[in-house]
Amino acid sequence: MTTIRPFTCDDMFRFNAVQKYFIYSLTLTLQYALTFYLQYLAHWPEYFQVAESCSGHIEGYIMGKAEGHGENWHGHVTALSIAPEHRRLGLAARLMANLEEISEKKRAYFVDLFVRVSNQVAINMYKRLGYIVYRTVLEYYSGDPDEDAYELQALSLVFFATRYWYMDLVVMNTARLD
Repeated sequence: MTTIRPFTCDDMFRFNAVQKYFIYSLTLTLQYALTFYLQYLAHWPEYFQVAESCSGHIEGYIMGKAEGHGENWHGHVTALSIAPEHRRLGLAARLMANLEEISEKKRAYFVDLFVRVSNQVAINMYKRLGYIVYRTVLEYYSGDPDEDAYELQALSLVFFATRYWYMDLVVMNTARLD
């Protein structure tokens, strides 16, 4: 059975081997510098989660953050990666659901992420999870050649609650005028 739990500093030693494995297996997951991971762990620890097997093997991870201001306050998925032998088991959906729940608790209006336009498997998965293509960002990923990205978004319950509360208020005030 797989457990979703917070990422810890101790995971960094096991995490590097997993990350290297992900890169060599051509999964399209970006590899970041150690300081980048530590920055996320220090600033947004609740957004950094791992999927761990009962034997202690890290099967995947998600890394994200909260950012923006006002109605642009949102959760952001920086990286989501599942080891190839653990894909199609619902781990990515579980990790995404946790990140979305954390974002809602922080009163985020939406969750966004970027994905390579060529990564159709990931795009289809995100669409099944309720994400839509918000826009295309040209040459977002550097390489030879550079590659475009889709920014995908899913609105949170905070967004809908705010909108419906406002609409209810307008309807109530309009009814009072009659």
